[in-house]
Amino acid sequence: MADAIRSSPSSLIHSLRLSSPSLLTTFHLALNSPQSSFVPINQNLDKIVPTGPSRLACSPRKLSLSFKVRATVNETEQPKWWERNSGPNMIDIHSTQEFLDALSQAGDRLVIVEFYGSWCASCRALFPKLCRTAQEHPDITFLKVNFDENKPMCKSLNVKVLPYFHFYRGADGQLESFSCSLAKFQKIKDAIEMHNTARCSIGPPRGVGDLNLEPVTAPKNDRATGSS
Repeated sequence: MADAIRSSPSSLIHSLRLSSPSLLTTFHLALNSPQSSFVPINQNLDKIVPTGPSRLACSPRKLSLSFKVRATVNETEQPKWWERNSGPNMIDIHSTQEFLDALSQAGDRLVIVEFYGSWCASCRALFPKLCRTAQEHPDITFLKVNFDENKPMCKSLNVKVLPYFHFYRGADGQLESFSCSLAKFQKIKDAIEMHNTARCSIGPPRGVGDLNLEPVTAPKNDRATGSS
């Protein structure tokens, strides 16, 4: 084996070409490495293994693969877009009781309720601007209601288009409601300017007023439509 390694490259390559194409390819790669060497094992050409720097030939690929896997894992750990809150005045609602409690605890503060869907493109486009608005108005309570998680309640509140907004305040109860996309976000700003003024309310918060929010069975595939 050792004598074969010392022979001229051209003659050795010629002999290897006749025996095994895959072995020839391996030998070419190792031969082109400036500091490569071979260790004979049991006098068997099929078990020639490279040592030295040639062993590192596959390291960059392994490192690249490892980096891609780690990047994918880190990306999946990031919160979904609808799970990101701008601060303590933005609250996720998961049930009818949570909704009623949040309205009651708001007292005389203005409450803006956003009804959204995780699949709704208009909701996703509008959401960053809504978060900035919440940061600019820490005195306003923002409630986020996932339509798919709260279909019976949304049906009782006549929510049929997403994104959809309700405005509530203290004893006045529900002030107004409308659908709004990113292109019409000025509607939300105008409503805030109109309703977020200093006032004194007489009586306890009315919340949703006289609406009946008893649990109802939502039909399957009952889905709101996204606004344009």
